[in-house]
Amino acid sequence: MAENIELQNFDWEAYENGIDTQVGKTKEEMTQMYDNTLNSVKAGEVVKGVVKAINKREVIVSVGFKSDAVVPASEFRYNEDLKVGDEVEVYVETPEDKKGQIVLSHKQALAVKSWDRVNEAMANDEIVKGYIKCKTKGGMIVDVLGTEAFLPGSQIDVKPIRDYDVFVGKTMEFKIVKINQEFRNVVVSHKALIEAELEAQKREIVSKLEKGQVLEGTVKNITSYGVFIDLGGVDGLIHITDLSWGRISDPKTIVQLDQKINVVILDFDEEKKRIALGLKQLTPHPWDTLDQNLKVGDHVKGVVAVIADYGAFVEVAPGVEGLIHISEMSWSQHLRSASDYLKVGQEVEAVILTLDRDDRKMSLGLKQLKPDPWGTIEDKYPVGSKHTARVRNFTNFGIFVELEEGVDGLIHISDLSWTKKIKHPNEFTSIGANMDVIVLEIDKENRRLSLGHKQLEDNPWEALEAKYPIDSIADGTIISVSDKGAVVRIEEGVEGFCSARHLLTEDKSPIAVDQVLPFKILEFNRDAKRILLSHLRTWEAPKEEEAAKVAKKAAKKEAAPQQAPMEKTTLGDLSALAQLKAEMDAEKK
Repeated sequence: MAENIELQNFDWEAYENGIDTQVGKTKEEMTQMYDNTLNSVKAGEVVKGVVKAINKREVIVSVGFKSDAVVPASEFRYNEDLKVGDEVEVYVETPEDKKGQIVLSHKQALAVKSWDRVNEAMANDEIVKGYIKCKTKGGMIVDVLGTEAFLPGSQIDVKPIRDYDVFVGKTMEFKIVKINQEFRNVVVSHKALIEAELEAQKREIVSKLEKGQVLEGTVKNITSYGVFIDLGGVDGLIHITDLSWGRISDPKTIVQLDQKINVVILDFDEEKKRIALGLKQLTPHPWDTLDQNLKVGDHVKGVVAVIADYGAFVEVAPGVEGLIHISEMSWSQHLRSASDYLKVGQEVEAVILTLDRDDRKMSLGLKQLKPDPWGTIEDKYPVGSKHTARVRNFTNFGIFVELEEGVDGLIHISDLSWTKKIKHPNEFTSIGANMDVIVLEIDKENRRLSLGHKQLEDNPWEALEAKYPIDSIADGTIISVSDKGAVVRIEEGVEGFCSARHLLTEDKSPIAVDQVLPFKILEFNRDAKRILLSHLRTWEAPKEEEAAKVAKKAAKKEAAPQQAPMEKTTLGDLSALAQLKAEMDAEKK
């Protein structure tokens, strides 16, 4: 009944004209009032919404807009306690799609908020917590405020980390040290937090240090040049030379990582916070504990520690070394490299030559273990004795040979052969070959032996002198020809020289190598081993003899009793002799 009264009183004319009879407003005004009841959202904003419904696949979220949004349930997987009515943050991807629906993302909202939060934390130098998700090349991946960040291995701790796996799954505090806005990369450091704490500790520790102070530390790192020791917040270095009194090549032979040891402070720099430590200084110097009965001439055993060109250092006790100079390694005068005699690590016995405890120096000798061969040189190698030696070296004037270690001798080039002319010793033998020698002279003071090789045989020149007397003729073979003349081989090992003037042949033909010709002996010098020859005299002499006979015949005719005939005959003979002489002179020219 009441409804009928309201319908009877309804102003249909006003409604048709767009006027709300109840409040006196137009449709446009009503629409505007409805729109004002809705929230205003823009794309790219992060807004708060209320969960309206939840199922396995979707979550319905209302942000007070015209329509509710459907957000995948997977974006809320981390929040197992999510329920209807909870307020959540969402990112507006688009206010209205083609279907008229608003598109929201909770995951994107978290990312945007996280990135802003990370930048804010770095700007405020804030310490943040992060969850170490996994290991990666060079470091770790950390979830910081919802953003993945990189933790370099060098920034995990102040000490080197050898096993990254122990940190996976841990939650630690970090400091954001670098952000790349373009690539949205974040770098964090845990070490920076520790260093800040340690800096104050370092200043306090360094301020209390004193030289000579003994502290306990932990081996933190081992390098080729020394060992770093953690003294409880501040590091010190034991140089490799301060680890042991003896020589060491690898510090790992003395200490191991994480080992606790006592060290002594040698020096420190408060400003640079550098601390020099020593380990060997905690024990007495080995020279101070060296056997007081040890003296020059004693025999000692040791191990070769270092080899240099000039000698070898032998460790006779830990931290006590002696030098064996190369000249004290062998009686031989041929000084080679010390490595030819000794090797590093070799155990040797030596004789103490000098001992200076104040300067902590010792010189040793190896050759003194054997008697000096020159001490009995006259007995073992008397003059005239024959021996076999090894060729060691050549010079222009002779050959150096070794009879035994430390005993060398020289064979002069003139003492190599009686007959063969040798320009250089390498024509006669080779280095390393054995030679039979005879001792010619001994110079004990200067440690020199004069040796010979040809003296092992009789001097053939004595027999040759009788075989080839002056003016005798012998066939010879041309060995070589020069402007001055030719070298001629009379027999094997016997050579002579014929000057160019005496090489002239009767038919004026040239001389060639290997040509065999008769030669007259002009000179035979046994001492100088020189034979002078002439081919010219072999054919020129008969003509001169013929001329002499003619002259002799003419002279006899001159001595006849009748004067007149004698004079006539003498003049004719003289004329014929003059003509013969002219012909011979012409032939010579």
